[in-house]
Amino acid sequence: MRPRRLKNEINVVPYIDVMLVLLVIFMVAAPMMTTGSVDLPTTGKSAQVPANPTRVLVRADGSVAVKDAKGGDVGVDRAGLAGYLRAEQAKNPDLAVLVAGDRNARYEAVLDVLDGIKALDIKRVGLETAVRRQ
Repeated sequence: MRPRRLKNEINVVPYIDVMLVLLVIFMVAAPMMTTGSVDLPTTGKSAQVPANPTRVLVRADGSVAVKDAKGGDVGVDRAGLAGYLRAEQAKNPDLAVLVAGDRNARYEAVLDVLDGIKALDIKRVGLETAVRRQ
C-alpha cells in the first residue's frame, strides 16, 4: 500500500460557493428592506407679514410678555395669556399671533407657549425671527 501524502493547500471552492450563496441572498433581500424615514415638517415663507399682529415674547427666564397690535405692552403673565388671547380673538376672529423667543430661552418654554396658542384654535400663528444681514 502506498503511503498518503499530505497536501499543504487549502481548498477554496467550498468557500467560494458559500460566498456566492450569501451574495445572492443579500441581493434578493436588500430591495425588500424598508428604510426608516422621518417625516419632517416643512416651513414656508409668509406671502406677506400680517397687519398688526399680536406679539407674544418668551423671555430667557420663561416669563411671557405680550405686545398688542398697536405695539403697547399688555400686563399679562403666563397664566393669563390664554384669557387675553381668547378676548382678542372674540374681537378679531382673524387674529394673527407672532411668538418671539429670546435666544437664551429654553426651547421647551417656547413650545409650551405655541401649544397653548394652538389649543385656543387660533389659525394664524407664526414664529418671529431676526433677519440676518450679510
